[in-house]
Amino acid sequence: MSVSLRMPLASLAPRSACRANGLIRSFTILMAGLLIVGLMIAAGAAPARAQATANVLSQFIDDIAPGELVEGADAFGPVREDIPVAPLLQGDQRIGWAFIASDFVGTTGYSGKPIHTMVAVNDDAVVMGVKLVKHSEPIVLIGIPDSKIQALAADYAGLDLVAEATSGGTAHDLDIIAGATVTIMVIDDSIVRSGLKVARQLGLGGLSAPTAPTGPTYEIDPEATAASDWMTLEGDGTLRRLSLDVGQVNAAFEQVDDPRAARRPITDPPETTFIDMYMGLVSVPAVGQALLGEAEGRNLQNWLDEGDHAIMIAGRGLYSFKGSGYVRGGIFDRIVLIQGDLSVRFRDRMHRRLGDVAAEGAPEFTETDLFKIPADTGFDPTEPFRLQLLVQRDVAAIERVFTTFEMGYRLPDTYMRALPAPAPAPQTTAAQAMAEQEEHAAQSALWKRIWQDKTVEIAGLAVMLFILTVAFFFQGFLTRSERVTYWFRMSFLTVTLVFLGWYANAQLSVVNLMALFGALTTDFSWQAFLLDPLTFILWFAVAAALIFWGRGAYCGWLCPFGALQELTNQIGRKLGIPQWTLPWGLHERLWPLKYMIFLGLFGVSLASIEQAEHLAEVEPFKTAIVLKFVRAWPFVAYAAALLIAGLFVERFYCRYLCPLGGALAIPARLRMFDWLKRYKECGNPCQTCANECFVQAIHPTGEINPNECLNCMHCQVLYQSETKCPVVIKRLKRRESASRGAADAGRAIHNHPNLKEKTNV
Repeated sequence: MSVSLRMPLASLAPRSACRANGLIRSFTILMAGLLIVGLMIAAGAAPARAQATANVLSQFIDDIAPGELVEGADAFGPVREDIPVAPLLQGDQRIGWAFIASDFVGTTGYSGKPIHTMVAVNDDAVVMGVKLVKHSEPIVLIGIPDSKIQALAADYAGLDLVAEATSGGTAHDLDIIAGATVTIMVIDDSIVRSGLKVARQLGLGGLSAPTAPTGPTYEIDPEATAASDWMTLEGDGTLRRLSLDVGQVNAAFEQVDDPRAARRPITDPPETTFIDMYMGLVSVPAVGQALLGEAEGRNLQNWLDEGDHAIMIAGRGLYSFKGSGYVRGGIFDRIVLIQGDLSVRFRDRMHRRLGDVAAEGAPEFTETDLFKIPADTGFDPTEPFRLQLLVQRDVAAIERVFTTFEMGYRLPDTYMRALPAPAPAPQTTAAQAMAEQEEHAAQSALWKRIWQDKTVEIAGLAVMLFILTVAFFFQGFLTRSERVTYWFRMSFLTVTLVFLGWYANAQLSVVNLMALFGALTTDFSWQAFLLDPLTFILWFAVAAALIFWGRGAYCGWLCPFGALQELTNQIGRKLGIPQWTLPWGLHERLWPLKYMIFLGLFGVSLASIEQAEHLAEVEPFKTAIVLKFVRAWPFVAYAAALLIAGLFVERFYCRYLCPLGGALAIPARLRMFDWLKRYKECGNPCQTCANECFVQAIHPTGEINPNECLNCMHCQVLYQSETKCPVVIKRLKRRESASRGAADAGRAIHNHPNLKEKTNV
């Protein structure tokens, strides 16, 4: 059943189209004016920011009650002049030190703004308390209760920074809250790294600040040579070995806290080899040639980028240093390389299998592999490091207990040469430069780790973008069949909703645009936006699509909430829910609402990005997509009301209320190509496409409004339809008439008397 509320407004259509175009131009001018005003405000605010307090701690210390940070504390002492930390007092006694993590390390989150976390540590370098002070993370501001994040932060009390320094920051477990992975990883990284910096600078727990080397520094000597036989390489330290038998491993598990591990010993004889493992730093040219051979050595150097290094690990015995977990998740979770504070976990893309070892007399191994150490990890091949082996034991159906063993490594001096002493430089300048380099490397490592963790999602999104691009470029072929086009669209929207939305949480938001504008007017950094790889890729895809096809590529195909609306509407149609078509005059007065909402949010963001993010709750995306309706009832009721409205008026929210759609529609008129084919009869007299466009993006005069079009391709199906398009039907009738005329003429010639006489002769 279809209920039509359309009014005959054909006589007013040209005037309406002109009014619509004029309104868009007015909004564009207004938007440009707001941008200029925003830039002027930001420029005017710059001096104020420059005069602000030099450290973050001084800005927030008066707003935090000491007892909220550490129970029993009642005051903060004055902030030190040499380092932004303040004594934490209980009465007249200092019980620890308080600081803000963002004073020491980069804490930029998903919003593009710092996450300010206050941390307290005692003289033993143990974290006493953590409190989330200020942030602009939209998922935490709106989607997840603040109490949940505060509770997670409070759980860092008791973190032993000495153990973190020893383990390279891996001595604790990381708890992740669904929907806030990036935010939690940034908070965790900032607490550990800032805590270590403070502990070292204050000498807490016996830790000491790194000092500039007083003796000579070294580099790899490219002219060094290595022995060609395995025994010599093992004897001179080029190779290091870790050998464990069953008896040693059983004894180690008897010492763990869980008694179940001791009750499940390995039953093989104690002298059985559990693992016999060797390691060598094969990125050193001489070592690589000795262990890998000339051909494999060249392949290794081609695999490594500038600054990368690599180790070879070979093993045999009952236990595999690789395991099978990396096949499923891409991570080699049984080994980790540790050097000072840094730790390197290897992934499948950092790994290559190796055949036979080239060194003479090498034992037979069951697995021999190469592992790359990327340059941005900060690894120094001339400094000692160690490889930690994680050994696991099943103690229940789905429970395991772990213990670790370590193999130390130091590159022999024969492979290094001393560097000439550098020219003396001011100590403060050198220290600052070193700190900046360390901070840049740490932030870079964080976002790269996040991208590696999202490999499956990134690959899935890349496939979706490729398929959609091919469909758009060859839409003339795709739309020959209405049935194929319909099921292609429904299938793609289902993947968008389930995979891109509910699984990957890759839902763009107007908050992203406000965060980008805020970053452009302050200290812009790509690293802030690289923390969410899917959002980063989607925005680049949207930018490219705006040039080619307008906003419809995202709004019509890649928006999870838009997909949810359309799929629920299709289900509603199957169930017989009536479809309402609004009168054209009412429709064209409603669609500017989304522009007004966007401009209102943008204006508020110039004064307060936090307030704008709260008001951006007009978007139901977080409720319906990110949190999957697991939220307080007012938010769920609002999202449900929009979906119910969409059952009767298809894509109701997209058409009239979506500020993101309004923001994307403004530059959509700059697109360089017009892919949608039209006949001169479209709109006058034919109204087929205008009547069947489910978002009413086609004016009664026949023009397609690119600001409202979702590129669903239905008008292109109609363009080729032999049953609905009058132009195509008329063309077919002419061909049929011409063919029938030719057939009649043939029959007349065949029956001609003269032809018959000739045939009889």
